[in-house]
Amino acid sequence: MHPRLSLKNITKRYPGIVANDHINMDIAPGEVLAVLGENGAGKSTLMKIIYGSVRPDEGSVEFDGRPLEIDSPAQARALGIAMVHQHFALFDTLTVAENVALGLTEKQSVEAISAEVKRLGEKYGLEVDPSAVVYELSMGERQRVEIIRALMTNPKLLILDEPTSVLVPQAVEKLFVTLHQLAREGVSILFISHKLDEIRELADRCVVLRAGRIVSSVNPKEETEDSLARLMIGAEPPVVRAAEGEPGETVLELCSVTLPGTMRVCGIENVSLSVRAGEIVGIAGISGNGQARLMSVASGEALVEPKGVKLFGKSVGDLGTRDRRRRGLRYVPEQRLGHAAVPDITLQTNTYLTGDNLVQHGFILEEKARRFTELIIERFHVKTPSSQKLAGSLSGGNLQKFIMGREILQQPKVLIVNQPTWGVDVGAAATIRNALMRLRADGAAILVVSEEIDELFEISDRIAVMYRGHLSPAVPKSSMNIEIVGRWMSGLWPDGPAGRAEEGEA
Repeated sequence: MHPRLSLKNITKRYPGIVANDHINMDIAPGEVLAVLGENGAGKSTLMKIIYGSVRPDEGSVEFDGRPLEIDSPAQARALGIAMVHQHFALFDTLTVAENVALGLTEKQSVEAISAEVKRLGEKYGLEVDPSAVVYELSMGERQRVEIIRALMTNPKLLILDEPTSVLVPQAVEKLFVTLHQLAREGVSILFISHKLDEIRELADRCVVLRAGRIVSSVNPKEETEDSLARLMIGAEPPVVRAAEGEPGETVLELCSVTLPGTMRVCGIENVSLSVRAGEIVGIAGISGNGQARLMSVASGEALVEPKGVKLFGKSVGDLGTRDRRRRGLRYVPEQRLGHAAVPDITLQTNTYLTGDNLVQHGFILEEKARRFTELIIERFHVKTPSSQKLAGSLSGGNLQKFIMGREILQQPKVLIVNQPTWGVDVGAAATIRNALMRLRADGAAILVVSEEIDELFEISDRIAVMYRGHLSPAVPKSSMNIEIVGRWMSGLWPDGPAGRAEEGEA
């Protein structure tokens, strides 16, 4: 039997870097093959070559035993190759159903597509409103759209680039059931993930990329998470430091804030929260339950009554992001490209977006900005040949490290972060978490929204949960466990909205 896909000596070079260096790799029908590597190891480039959106400089591709030259993603889809991208390939101003239609080779009515989106969403735990406009959706909801769109093409080869990065555990479990079923039906699955437990659970085989080359091929079920991490990094993985020091006075406070949503976006209702100096408060919850509104209120992107938000005891609810930055608050939004960073400008130019100290009396301090950019690259191990590279040219994980470094190295007194380690490898995640812990030790107040529940337990002092716009009390993590968080994610905390609804029905 021929391999479903065979890569021979695939090589791709970019200025200053060899992304793929003579890659030889096969995947059989019905096999789940994981591709593991650090951010910038060349994984996404390799997947884009297979999908036809990037052409290799050298090498050849065979599909079902036949030589193949893929000139476009449309051609790849027609052949039975589907891909879920790490950076979502969705049009913000179109609906979910319209975005799905663009990824199908056969024309279908919007009504038929909408019905199928609903059916697949209910079947696989990936519910999303087919009539919702994409710009209104959270990152987790956009991830569901990408996965559903890929499944609707009935692929022979399914490429998944970080498909679970912003999915909650319940959705991941259902997705894995689906992928195992597809594999039993003969679908080949190429799976990129930095979550080592997922690779051990899902994959039949795992190839490890380092600096663009395959350095190892193993059975992940015979490896531990630590041994996989060592293969990926080529050294011992870093350890996240323990919390140091007791929290001080309240620095950031939300006081009974209500901000209505829209038909598609969940608002927040009567939300109160405090974060103290030298403390990390983590917010858990299924994507789309009001986290976006909470972050926009806390950061100053959405304005409320002055007394609704307090910073160092002063009312700032009606002050925007720049005024709050001047008072010591920094914000890392969930969406990397287009919100946290502008893809078509250099890394150095991106530092001007929030680096108020890099502009003086209307003049840009270019040399200071260059040194600052190079410091970010060094401290956060951002893989890029130059500070003058476009932000959009970085891998997702490397861009995340750059954005986090840009804000953390400005030594904020208050830091608000949405999904701090989205799409980064285990070593980079430890680097980011250690930086947050150091900032906490220096007395900063930190508010973190994350769908990585393990991450919240690793770094947080207190944990709260969002459900349909309501926020639970923030309690010490010693009083919480995974089961309690899971129950609270359904609104079932003491006096929570789901419990009150049940009592009302009774």
